[in-house]
Order: sequence, then C-alpha cells, then structure tokens
Amino acid sequence: MTWRNIAAAGVLAIGAMACTAPDESAPAGEGAGTAEEPRHVKVYFEKGMFGGWPANHGIWIWGEEILVGFGMGYYKDQGLRHHIDREKPEIPMLARSLDGGETWVLEDPTANGHLITEGGYLHGVTRPGLTIPPMLESDGGIDFTHPDFALTVRTNSIHAGIGRVFYSYDRGRSWDGPSRLPSFDTPGIAPRTDYIVDGQETCTLFITAAKPNGKEGRPLCVRTTDGGKTWKFLSWIAPEPEGFSIMPASVRLSETDLLVTVRDHLGARRWIATYLSTDNGASWQYLNDAVADAGIGNPPSMIHLRDGRICLLYGYRAEPYSIRAVLSSDGGRTWSDPVTLRDDGASRDIGYVRAVQRPDGKVVAVYYFTDEASGPERYIGATIWSPPPN
Repeated sequence: MTWRNIAAAGVLAIGAMACTAPDESAPAGEGAGTAEEPRHVKVYFEKGMFGGWPANHGIWIWGEEILVGFGMGYYKDQGLRHHIDREKPEIPMLARSLDGGETWVLEDPTANGHLITEGGYLHGVTRPGLTIPPMLESDGGIDFTHPDFALTVRTNSIHAGIGRVFYSYDRGRSWDGPSRLPSFDTPGIAPRTDYIVDGQETCTLFITAAKPNGKEGRPLCVRTTDGGKTWKFLSWIAPEPEGFSIMPASVRLSETDLLVTVRDHLGARRWIATYLSTDNGASWQYLNDAVADAGIGNPPSMIHLRDGRICLLYGYRAEPYSIRAVLSSDGGRTWSDPVTLRDDGASRDIGYVRAVQRPDGKVVAVYYFTDEASGPERYIGATIWSPPPN
C-alpha cells in the first residue's frame, strides 16, 4: 500500500459526562487575514475546573467521528502561571464527537486503567487510587493500517522523560500498552503524539528529546518497520538549540518529502520554524519561520488539506490572545499572513491546538481557551471553519 492509498483511507495521523456543544458563533477578528465565519463550540467546560493542552495528548478522525485528548484538573488562580491547582489531580481525558465536532461526549480512560500517566508531565498530581501499569517490551505486530487504529505517545517529563506508547484498534475506546519507546542515546525524551503511518508495519514518530544538559529539547524523528517491535533513530530535525526546539508537527508531501514545523524559543523570542526532508526523514533543511512571533510560545498543529495546501494552526499567546492559522500553497516554502479564527481570549493561557479536516472540507481545530464571557476557567474549545480560498 502506498502513502497515497493510506491517505485516501484516512489513516494518516495528524496525529461519562455529556457536554453539549452549543453554537457560539462570534465575529472573527478584523482585517483581510480573517477566517470566513468560524463557529466556536465548547468541548469541555465546567465551573471550578481546568481543561488544557490537547497538543500533549493527540487527535484522531474517522469520517465524522473525532477523538481528542486533554488534561482535566481543578481551577486555581496562579497569576501568570497556568491556572490549575497543582496539589490536586490532573486526569487524562478523551472527548468524542460523532458529528464532525458539533457535539461532544467525555470519556475517562484512566477509570478503566488506560492512558495512566504520572510525573513532571502533569501540572497536577496523579489521580489517587490508580496503579501505574508496568512498562512492556513490545512484541511488534501492530497493524498501523487497521481502519479503527489510533496511537498515542506519552511521557512523564517535559525534559528527560520516558516514552510510553499506547495503541487502539477500536477508535480509542480501549488501549494496549504501555510499551517503552527508547531514549535513542539521549538523557531522556518528552514525546507527544505526532505520527505518520506509511504501511501496515511502518510508522514514523516525530518527538522531542532532552539536550545533553537534560533540559528540553531538540526534535527528532524515529521509525518502526516491524510493527512497533523496534524503533530506530532516523535523524535530528533541527540543530541543538541554545533555548529549546520542541513539539514537532508533521505532514507527508510525497513518498520522499516530509514537512515539519517546531516550537522554538531563544531568549525573549518565541516562534515556529519550518524544516523539510527530501529523503524520507534521513536529513533535514531549514526553510523559514512559518510564524515569526507566537507571543510567549505555542506548538504548531499541521494538516495537509485536500486542496493540496498546508494549514498550520497555533495559539497566539500575546494580545490579542488568539487562535490563528497560516497556510502554504508551495509545500511550506512560503506562508500566508496569519488568519484569525478567534481573538477574544482573556489571557495567554490558551492554545495547544490539534486539528483535523472533516470529509466536507471544514477544519475542526481543538484547543484550550479562556474568555471573559465564560469566566476565569480554562476550557476545551473547538472552532469549525472553512480555510479561505486559495
């Protein structure tokens, strides 16, 4: 099966309590670079609670069915820090939509023993009463092309952590794992979920590893060709940074060409850089800065639109606090001016977008957000929108 067949089958990754998502249409930001008629819905909102960081968890789509992960904690005013109570549990959650992101239902995988995480990766504490499952050595045999497949990679630290691989054959209703992801001769890794499936036994992960000093981080890509039994280092995506270069987002452009964007930080500057591989991940070249200014920093989410363009979405953590997108018609070599999906954020504690494209062509971008009308709580929101014409 070629990568084109896999893309057509919909298995390339971008990679309880009911929450009805009311229509919360709001005027988009002003100016020529504004998205056309975006609609905003709430995926998860609860008074006294905190919902955050979909980019740390992942998003998956099968036709009209969308699954997204996020962290759920307890709200606490922390000034300029994340407004989550660090002395109370943070619980990995899932939200599922069966109608293309219009309405959502919450699922609690850790209550069933799935996707349990711990350590410095959490902004709260581990949910009490749970036993952290032992790390398994993978026997391989994962069918990455299974029609109901999902994979997620988790860590226990944003610096030098341990990588845990979970996978599902039932659209995330149950999960196998965790199996250990190697550290690839680094002090440790801090993987989030970004992967490309290229065949039944072949999958490429785009992750972050600690620098030699043990701090975050530097992006790399690794690949299995034996159904997850072994993962091999392919290449560093970017040079070792003075600050950090983390949280890569990937798309495949052709059988040989891969495009990656990464969240960069050096001194007072935060931006999103673009890298291209023309040899299927063996080496990389810097192209440009897709986003020259990301406020105080936010990771990218990238999708390959059906019209051939690349869409990069991110949270802008400076005034006006926004969810934005940039588009490329030439494989990431140039990018449009930012398109504003919404700019009504009440603070910089927003973003961490994950996005997918529905069968009707609309993009569903999921992120965490706070706005004056909803109150101080951070919630999981989604924007459903049509990218402007090429």
